[in-house]
Amino acid sequence: MDSSANSLINPDARMGLAGAQAPGGAAAAGQSGGAADLGGGGLGGNFTQRLSGLTQMRGNPRAPLIFAVAVLVAVVVGLWLWSRAPDYKVLYSNLSDQDGGSIITALQAANIPYKFSDGGGAILVPSDQVHEMRLRLASQGLPKSGSVGFELMDNEKFGISQFAEQVNYQRALEGELERTIEAVNAVKTARVHLAIPKPSVFVRDHETPSAAVLVNLYPGRMLDEGQVNAITHMVASAVPEMPAHGVTIVDQDGNLLTQPPSGAGLDATQLKYVQQVEHNTQQRIDAILAPLFGAGNAHSQVSADVDFSQVEQTSENYAPNANPTQAAIRSQQTSTDTELSQGGASGVPGALSNQPPQPASAPINAPNGASEANSTPVSDRKDATTNYELDKTVRHVQQSMGNVKRLSVAVVVNYMRVVDAKGHATMQPMTQEMNAQVTQLVKDAMGYSAQRGDSVNVVNSAFTTDVDPSANLPWWRTPDMIALAKQLATYLGIGAVALFLYFVMVKPALRRAFPAPVPVSAALPSPDEPILLDGIPAAERAGNAAREDDGESDLMSLESDKHKFERNLEYARNIARQDPKIVATVVKNWVSDER
Repeated sequence: MDSSANSLINPDARMGLAGAQAPGGAAAAGQSGGAADLGGGGLGGNFTQRLSGLTQMRGNPRAPLIFAVAVLVAVVVGLWLWSRAPDYKVLYSNLSDQDGGSIITALQAANIPYKFSDGGGAILVPSDQVHEMRLRLASQGLPKSGSVGFELMDNEKFGISQFAEQVNYQRALEGELERTIEAVNAVKTARVHLAIPKPSVFVRDHETPSAAVLVNLYPGRMLDEGQVNAITHMVASAVPEMPAHGVTIVDQDGNLLTQPPSGAGLDATQLKYVQQVEHNTQQRIDAILAPLFGAGNAHSQVSADVDFSQVEQTSENYAPNANPTQAAIRSQQTSTDTELSQGGASGVPGALSNQPPQPASAPINAPNGASEANSTPVSDRKDATTNYELDKTVRHVQQSMGNVKRLSVAVVVNYMRVVDAKGHATMQPMTQEMNAQVTQLVKDAMGYSAQRGDSVNVVNSAFTTDVDPSANLPWWRTPDMIALAKQLATYLGIGAVALFLYFVMVKPALRRAFPAPVPVSAALPSPDEPILLDGIPAAERAGNAAREDDGESDLMSLESDKHKFERNLEYARNIARQDPKIVATVVKNWVSDER
């Protein structure tokens, strides 16, 4: 009886009865000779032992606490190790191979830990030693290939040649320009090359300097036209006698950023100004037509002819005086010349005729006849010159750039939507009076000038894109309602298919995979039914005999641990109450096996 009873004890019953392991029962069954089904091999016993250990571990209330403490300790240790790791920052980047090797040698000599970035383009050192190492490396003249400014002139050697001094000055000026250009937020690095010609005493041999600038921009950034012009004028202002058009700027992709001056003098700024004039005029026209016809029912296009020529004119005009009597005298000169003949020697030239003239004697009371006889006038001339101021007009005219020469505006207006008393909507054209009003509004909005030759064309036509074919349809036949109904039908069909699959396939599968647990009271056998030591009634065990090999593992995997523990415990209590001798014999066998 003892051997047959021991052969029928399963691992679950033993666990519920005494909490012991399975090998003891298997040994007792082997001694009795009736344990062929349970003790047929070591593999089944080991599997049962492991399964029982896992069940005990899951049933242990301290297991979650132990697992949580272990995870907490692991997290704390990881954070502590991570906090002890040094934080590396960039010491230098974009170095040449020669400078990189020299800097690494200096770091190794100073016992400073270092590492490279992912791309190998930068040298990283601990963050608390970045500034100190930069100063120490700068004292050694590292890096050498970087841009240098006017500090290059601090270590000039005595007796340096003029050529070497000029080269150092040019290098320092290029380095200072590079640093200034790199201050722009979009520029990562910059290179500047200056071409400064040698000065000459001959005017015909005079050459202007030029510059070439290469900018390396940050990824995703670009220089706008204003920034390019700013860099151009900055470089031109830093070098004496360098014109702005002598500066060329190129990006890292080889794109020319500075636009060469065109023959017509039209650049991107002027084109942008033309577009701005057209856009502003179009906005004014659309803003004044939108309240009348609604948004989207009036469209306008503007074409502007802008004069960018700069004209300077100086004229000096002379005109005769309008009123000579009131003319202003500039200068006046009068001269009188009178010549008189005198009496004296006359006759054949000789000694007597060449005598000096006698003093004139003109008695005061001499008679006219005597006076006229002694002095006869020969010639009398009078000259008078008067210079008048002429009317003079000096005019200097300088016309500004960007004057609008002509504006051409085209406006198209949609038919007006008219709703009758029955609620039917129709599209009707504008009347002639309203068309004239719209034309006048457009002229006022654009600043129409007949002297400039501006033109305005307003066309009233039906828009094909705004035709509503469902205007007279009932609400349940509109395209929106039909589309909504199709969408709802799609969702309802998907839901019906999902419910059908759930109730027909998923739910029965779940019932077969997870059967409902049997209540403890219903699982207990009746007092008259014989109870075996494995806790299973004879009738139930007879039904499960055919699937003993495969059913045991399936039953263990489907039933919950709590339910099996309660059932086994209750079976053990019933067996102990009905036949204490059998229980005592089983416990005795287990104790003897453990020894």
